[in-house]
Amino acid sequence: MFFSGCKSHKKMAAITLPNAQQQNASAPKETKPSATEAEEQGKFNAMKEETYKGRLLQYFDAIANASTVVSANSSIDEALTLFASPQAPVLIVISNEGAQKDYDRPTSIKAYLNYLKDQKKNINAIEHLKLDEFGKIMEVELQKNNQIK
Repeated sequence: MFFSGCKSHKKMAAITLPNAQQQNASAPKETKPSATEAEEQGKFNAMKEETYKGRLLQYFDAIANASTVVSANSSIDEALTLFASPQAPVLIVISNEGAQKDYDRPTSIKAYLNYLKDQKKNINAIEHLKLDEFGKIMEVELQKNNQIK
């Protein structure tokens, strides 16, 4: 539509302005999650981490106990689908004195899975996983020799 003159423009503004205000009033307002919602989300995240720990531990054991290299490689490929990247860091805690943790040299998950395949034993326990917003593992923290705090 083309309007000329000031009166037509004012009429058009009067028509569209209330509609715009009405739309803004009906738009959902963002609110911060309540303490209960935050607590529920925390519980959900903890359950999700425990589920991932269980699945990852099964893959670690399957790789370490694989009867053939082909079987181990297949398990490695499947395990890598849980991760955001094959280069996701694996941190191995070698000492835990109070709040201070000492780590072994960091490695990638792909290198660690191949290490399990070569050593044919899984002696480290999963202590903590860091997940991204898509539910993929971004980081693994292991405890050396199953000495979990």
